[in-house]
Amino acid sequence: MSDTTIATRRRAAALPAGERRSMIIEATLPLILENGDMVTTRQIADAAGIAEGTIFRVFADKEELLAAVIDAALDPSPFEQSLRAIDPGVALEPTVTKAVELSQRRVVDVWRLASSIGTRFHDRAKRPMLESPALVALLKRHRDELTVSPTVAARTLRAFTFAMSHPMMIDEPASPRDIARRFLYGVAKKEA
Repeated sequence: MSDTTIATRRRAAALPAGERRSMIIEATLPLILENGDMVTTRQIADAAGIAEGTIFRVFADKEELLAAVIDAALDPSPFEQSLRAIDPGVALEPTVTKAVELSQRRVVDVWRLASSIGTRFHDRAKRPMLESPALVALLKRHRDELTVSPTVAARTLRAFTFAMSHPMMIDEPASPRDIARRFLYGVAKKEA
């Protein structure tokens, strides 16, 4: 750089508050999974690439940030969107296998989060498993192949996936294909 060239360092453009909030939440989740609720705002700021004070322009305190991260992680919208993205032209077994894969990932992710947070956040994390409209819609495409309504099939599949995936219920989670096949074909031998 020559003497006549003045190097200027520009500050990054400010993000709208909603985008900044989302960016901080996204950067915080992996830190909670690694450090639990003992994560520091310095670690969060470093991971988000922001000044520590920026956190407090969006969140009143660390507790509010952690609560927002938990709420975001438990939000079923991304899960529902991923189910809606499954190709409607796929046969029942691969459809169920993909749905199980997505459900299984969610079970494990939510369990990891619940295991990482302090007990003061457990009430926030205790939520009933809501219906999955996207899973019901996915199974409606195969209504003529089901022995129960798509709603009952969706509830059963989610419960089955939970039971065969949750680290507190089974030593080694079953593969999505195994769960799908057991769900679809059962465990009994067919009558001759």
